[in-house]
Amino acid sequence: MGIRHVVLFKFRDGVDWSDPRAKEAEAATREHPRHIPEIVDWQCGRNVTERSIAHDFALVGDFADREAVARYLVHPDHLRGVALWRAIADWSVVDFEVNDPVRDERPGADG
Repeated sequence: MGIRHVVLFKFRDGVDWSDPRAKEAEAATREHPRHIPEIVDWQCGRNVTERSIAHDFALVGDFADREAVARYLVHPDHLRGVALWRAIADWSVVDFEVNDPVRDERPGADG
């Protein structure tokens, strides 16, 4: 059973994507899989909606187990990313257990 790590970032007042710090934080986050071997899968991106409740950036990372997440959390590259985001945003995190991918069992669905 793996662990899925989900983070939603919300810029602080006065920060948007024109801020070079936002671009630097985004770039650092996108590069984590190149530097942190515990990451099994990694997706991240900017919000594309104009909803008041929306966050500005999200990431979803998959890890083999809780121990892998623990190593990721103290990895120097992750800590660098945390410092960059801390200067410009607040965020929410959830880590939850995931089973193997669910296959679509509907008739005619490619599994």
